[in-house]
Amino acid sequence: MTSPYALKRAEQIKHIAAEMLEKRVKDARLGFVTITDVRLSKDNHDCTLFYTVLGSEAERVDTAAALEAARGQIRTAVSRRLALKFAPTISFVADAMPETTAHMEELLAAARLVDEQVAAKAIGAEYAGEPDPYRKPAEDDDDLEDESEDDGVEDDDAE
Repeated sequence: MTSPYALKRAEQIKHIAAEMLEKRVKDARLGFVTITDVRLSKDNHDCTLFYTVLGSEAERVDTAAALEAARGQIRTAVSRRLALKFAPTISFVADAMPETTAHMEELLAAARLVDEQVAAKAIGAEYAGEPDPYRKPAEDDDDLEDESEDDGVEDDDAE
């Protein structure tokens, strides 16, 4: 399990990297990028930043190249702002969340279509037998209650 210290440090690195990309990195190839997650190794020497890019495939490739070019600048900023003895090595990984989300949306749309087809078939359908074959007449319920009240145990107070 990740320690609270490591989680806090990862969140700080995420904010520093996002701020650097927004204000300091001046690269024309850098597109609309969002840092989605940061993972630190157990010894805090390796840092992986996950990102997403809004745009076409060409913009994603250009942004990946711009991030690799800015890696050293971001590492220096992280080291200085957090006053670390050892600056973690930084690597950028494209986050697969958008593709996973799109796949889930496709699966949900297919499930909705099947549900609509089943609902269309159910219109006007009737039961093969009685509507509820397990339902007991009301008279049988009263007989069961009378039997449970008279279970053969006598009261001691009656003497």
